[in-house]
Amino acid sequence: MPTPDPNSKSNPLPAWRRITSQSSLPSRLGHLGGWIFGLGFLCCLGIFIWFFCRIEPGSGEIAVLIHKTGDDLPPGAIIATDPAQKGIQFAVLSEGRYFRDPYAWGWKIARITDIPAGKLGVLTRVYGQEPPPGQIVVEGDCNQASPGDQKGVIATVLRPGKYRINPYACQLELFDAIAIRPGAVGVVTSLVGKDVLNGDLPPAARNTYLVGEDLKGVVARTLDPGVYYLNPYIYNVVEVTLQSQRFVLGGEDAINFLTLDGFNVDIEGTIEFGIERDRAALLTHQVGDMDDVLKKLILPQARGFSRIEGSKYPAVNFIVGETRQKFQDNLEQHLREKAGQWGVAIKSVLIRNIVTPDAISSVIRDREVSVQNARKFEQQIEQARSLAELTRQEMLAQQNQEKVAAETRRIQAVIRAEQDLAVLLTAANRELEVARLENQAAAAQAEAILAKAQAERDVIALNNKAQADVIASQTRAFKTGLNLARYAFYQKLGPRIVSMLGSDTPDSFGGLFQPYLSKEARP
Repeated sequence: MPTPDPNSKSNPLPAWRRITSQSSLPSRLGHLGGWIFGLGFLCCLGIFIWFFCRIEPGSGEIAVLIHKTGDDLPPGAIIATDPAQKGIQFAVLSEGRYFRDPYAWGWKIARITDIPAGKLGVLTRVYGQEPPPGQIVVEGDCNQASPGDQKGVIATVLRPGKYRINPYACQLELFDAIAIRPGAVGVVTSLVGKDVLNGDLPPAARNTYLVGEDLKGVVARTLDPGVYYLNPYIYNVVEVTLQSQRFVLGGEDAINFLTLDGFNVDIEGTIEFGIERDRAALLTHQVGDMDDVLKKLILPQARGFSRIEGSKYPAVNFIVGETRQKFQDNLEQHLREKAGQWGVAIKSVLIRNIVTPDAISSVIRDREVSVQNARKFEQQIEQARSLAELTRQEMLAQQNQEKVAAETRRIQAVIRAEQDLAVLLTAANRELEVARLENQAAAAQAEAILAKAQAERDVIALNNKAQADVIASQTRAFKTGLNLARYAFYQKLGPRIVSMLGSDTPDSFGGLFQPYLSKEARP
């Protein structure tokens, strides 16, 4: 069967079938190839971007960008402070992931700036304007670029820590931090600032040993013990100890002088001294360190005094006698006065030994030996005398002991006799006292009996008197005593008569009349 022509007008197929029939297999393969090409292009682009455009500073790293295109840098400039400028960029990329066009940008991975403990970092800016003549220290930092940045040493230092500093913009130098130990101070010398010889300064600030702020020279204020982070290009610090220093006079350092009689004498000893805190800066500036203080101040004064004072006495006086102690005291007083003017405190001066020539030392030693032998003999004689005196004292002590024993026995006999007598007297006195007390008791008892009898007598007398007064009153009431007697008699007799007549018992007086009474009247 013949295939119908798709372009024939007599083709009975619809239009859409005719179009489909025109997009046969080759057409469909063309579309798939386009998709594959697109995907392959995208994959290649991604690989290109990932491997050639990716910037990925790791931990502790930074990325320094280099612009390959853009405006040219000004003459003499080496760092691009504007992203539109060509060259090494001031700004750096921190840790992370970034993408840049490798045609327009280049980059370098660098380590971050790490300042270890006990250190400080000094940055030197290598870009910017030229500073004024004679100026090496500039202001600012390396964190942000400014139009007025100058080349030179940056005044601000970096303390221990991590910093993102562009190594092409600022160079780093590490220095030890300044540590002032306990018992010491730090004397600071300012290396920058106005000169004290500058005529523009006030007269009070010119030509001085110690300077204030913003002036070049030794600073009056000292540093206390501690750790300081000072720029060594700006400040120089010298540690000056305030603790006592001890210098030994001996050997080559011994003090030598001529005596009055022309002998050479060497003095060996120790000098202990220290520096006053408020004078440390001035002393360091005028004299120097501790070694200079010793060699320029103390030793010259000690040698000068020794030569003058030592020439006043013969050599023998420095071996025996009190001259040695006097010389030591005067030397210490002299050094205190002279060194104190500079702020140096002399703690003590001790002379351990005075070395004299053998020519006089042997003679003095022989004399001392003779003197010691004589003293030894004198001591032996004195010991013999002491022994004899001790023997005599022992004999006397024995005699005295016997005398004391006899006297003790006699005294003991006397004491016993006195004690016996005292006992007898005590017993006699006790008996006498008992008799006296008994006599007193008997007298008191007799007085008590007598007093009782007198009291009873007085009571009887008072009763009799009271009765007599009553009888007298009654007699006066009855006119006569006979009437009173009759009244008393009747008073005594009447109750008894009534009693006798009133009784009804057969045995009573009234019973005699019972038989003669009627029954009604009987009781």
